[in-house]
Amino acid sequence: MASISRFHGIVIEMYFNDHVPPHFHARAAGRMARVRIDNLEVLTNELPQKQLALVRTWAALHQVELEENWRRARNDETLIQIEPLR
Repeated sequence: MASISRFHGIVIEMYFNDHVPPHFHARAAGRMARVRIDNLEVLTNELPQKQLALVRTWAALHQVELEENWRRARNDETLIQIEPLR
């Protein structure tokens, strides 16, 4: 697992060799969400709606970078840090 961004108390992570579909994990205050990269569908969610909305807004701005990190993670390459939501 690698952290690729942090903003507003939320940590965005990807796991190396994780299962498909391509997705990322968002964690905050002991809660977690998993979001698909291609269509931003929420796969699982324990986050409050306000935090989930921030995560999806951030992901929409960074889909290309998320896709690249997914490719890197599947190939056991170093992941790139992605700009936080400001």
